Amino acid sequence: MRHINWGVLGCGHIAQTFVQSMQDVTDASIIACAASHIDRANNFAQSHNIENSYGSYEAMLCDRNIHAIYIATTHNFHFEQIKLCLSHGKHVLCEKPITLNARQAKEVYTLAANHNLLLIEAVWTRFLPATLALQSLLENGTIGKIKSVHANFSLNKKLPDTHRLRNKKLAGGALLDLGIYPITMADIVFAKTPSKISSSAVMTNTGVDENSFYTLEYDCGGVAQLSAGFTMSGPTYALISGDNGSINVPFFLGAKGFELTLEGEQTVFHEYDFSEHQNFTFEIQHMTNCLKTDTCHSNIMPSATSMRVMNIMDTIRGQWSLVYDSEK
Repeated sequence: MRHINWGVLGCGHIAQTFVQSMQDVTDASIIACAASHIDRANNFAQSHNIENSYGSYEAMLCDRNIHAIYIATTHNFHFEQIKLCLSHGKHVLCEKPITLNARQAKEVYTLAANHNLLLIEAVWTRFLPATLALQSLLENGTIGKIKSVHANFSLNKKLPDTHRLRNKKLAGGALLDLGIYPITMADIVFAKTPSKISSSAVMTNTGVDENSFYTLEYDCGGVAQLSAGFTMSGPTYALISGDNGSINVPFFLGAKGFELTLEGEQTVFHEYDFSEHQNFTFEIQHMTNCLKTDTCHSNIMPSATSMRVMNIMDTIRGQWSLVYDSEK
């Protein structure tokens, strides 16, 4: 394929970020969008100059001119929608978390492999230039043996019970929506399954976690202390400490650089800036490049990496006995 035609499944806020980010992607364009109501799809298409709009997801998936689908719905729908896209022969970039649990994730990754289709979880942090540079620096042992990771992503919002973050029917809670980012940062650093996981959570009256805390211990001796929440104030940051120095990553989920401090030396800032409308550009470009080279595997976000993080979150939710309705 020389040019990749995209369809957007779901026309909410996150889909707007995707459309904006497409502007700087080479050899790709959005030719269709679909929503559960035709008026929403039509309005979205008109606002973003998208040629085709559909009032049903399946109708869009029957369009043979579409190569890849971006799934922008709430994560309680991802499992069934990924399967629907794959059954219509479409490659899929699905907003995080890819599914509600590891069992579902394993099923859709297996299905994608069986159909020779590319399925990537859209954790935008993983694809950023600063993140890739950080990984390279860590792999080179620049700060020595990693001892600890501290990371937090929290908001302080007064939300109605119907809001998706508080809504158990929509698989709400801080962990799957916000906590996945600190856990991702720990996984970027250690790239292995923790040997021990412990956690705690403050639950809402609707039965989901509003603020949650996770400690991941690794057999290499490293520890990650992580937190996330939507009713607490706090800086969004990641601090990685080694025996030869440390790295501070301000606003790590959308990192535009990081501060490297080696023992006995002055702090050096490594900058990898990008525009706000490019938040998702790097993940879209990566998938587009994979499809143009007929590669059904991502070296940045392989299925094994997604599965590792999903298993961690499964363990954490199991410690709270938090089960979503659609999992029963």
